[in-house]
Amino acid sequence: MTSETILEVKEISKAFGGIQALSNVSFRLHQGEILGIIGPNGSGKTTLINCITGFVHTSSGKVFFKQKDITGQPPHKIAHLGVTRTFQVMRPYYSLPAYKNLIIPLFSPRARKYGGWRGGGKLGDRNTVCIDILEEIGFERDSFVPYKLASALPTGYLKRLELARCLALKPEVILCDEVFSGLSASEIASMIPLIERLQMEGITLVMIEHRLKELFRVADRVVVLNFGQKLTEGIPEAVMEDERVKEAYLGSEDLSDYV
Repeated sequence: MTSETILEVKEISKAFGGIQALSNVSFRLHQGEILGIIGPNGSGKTTLINCITGFVHTSSGKVFFKQKDITGQPPHKIAHLGVTRTFQVMRPYYSLPAYKNLIIPLFSPRARKYGGWRGGGKLGDRNTVCIDILEEIGFERDSFVPYKLASALPTGYLKRLELARCLALKPEVILCDEVFSGLSASEIASMIPLIERLQMEGITLVMIEHRLKELFRVADRVVVLNFGQKLTEGIPEAVMEDERVKEAYLGSEDLSDYV
């Protein structure tokens, strides 16, 4: 991780009719770090990710990627710049085999620009590249799993498939919306080394999570939202001791019992 800012959110606000989902939220994402975004249900976490990635237009405020203003750009243009995201509700092509879900991102302008997933040269056999990517994120290459229809995959594999589609674009930033949600303890235990490896490979990550114990194992910093406003940010240990965070989550109870 470096001190260089790769993504900056500056006073983002978003209202849906009379409901203020976000109010003047600001933070900086440093190159190579894992930033957690936490908060109670309805605190604005997914809306924030939607604003950053162009799926929702902000009411006010700016988003900068590598000092370039990307506010209001459509999602495909933001993805082309290198900012990708997963979805809390997975959105695979259910009628296609798992590996075929990666064909479309491999045909994208960004994949073409960088000459394929592993860099250099032409894309070549995209089917082989798809299997390579799936193997990297935990699909067993010699099993039948990569060839199963996405509709037949369990939740753990669907979460990995979401990440694989991001990786096919050779991203610089991945925003993960509850990638641990719905997973068993053993599935999360196998997912954490993958997240750590992505960071080691130079990918910067933002992780929305309700599974705080697991998130705090990998996050370098945490931003806390409540009712659309930023309560605080800092290292996980300091955030966990913040009285405002305890009150937002649990009233007056001890947050350490939950993490």
